[in-house]
Amino acid sequence: MAQDLAGTFLSFSERRMDLAVKNIHDCIARLNDEQLWQRGGDHENSVANLLLHLAGNIRQWIMHGVAGHPDIRQRDEEFSLTVRLPREAVLRIFDTTLQEARSVIAELPHDELMTMTDPQPGGSWGAVTKLEAIYLVVGHLQQHTGQIILLTKQMAATDLDLTMPRKR
Repeated sequence: MAQDLAGTFLSFSERRMDLAVKNIHDCIARLNDEQLWQRGGDHENSVANLLLHLAGNIRQWIMHGVAGHPDIRQRDEEFSLTVRLPREAVLRIFDTTLQEARSVIAELPHDELMTMTDPQPGGSWGAVTKLEAIYLVVGHLQQHTGQIILLTKQMAATDLDLTMPRKR
């Protein structure tokens, strides 16, 4: 039963990540390069900043916290007001990170889910299980996917029909 539960959790986590990535790509396809970096003010994030933030967070929590790779995150750069990478670079960073994270999750031995890790030493979370780290990452990805969807709807001035289209 425990192995079935672990396998179900890992598989579902991958599927939720896949859906978020699909929705994000659908949104990005509707935005031009200017809109990708558009902010309503210095206190807001652009879609591009959110993608870089997600990549940094996922790299830190999954590749570092779960897989044990070195922590290379530069969090402040994810929200920079001055850095404007080309669309292709932002997407490459995001897509590569998500693919690596999915591989880590797919290959994680089930008996490691309850192993403790500290993905953000000195951060507010402290030590968590690898299961909790994955759960937090999937939730964080979904949270920012919702923001990206809302920003895209506002900039494109249309419904995106990402799930079941509404009757109009």
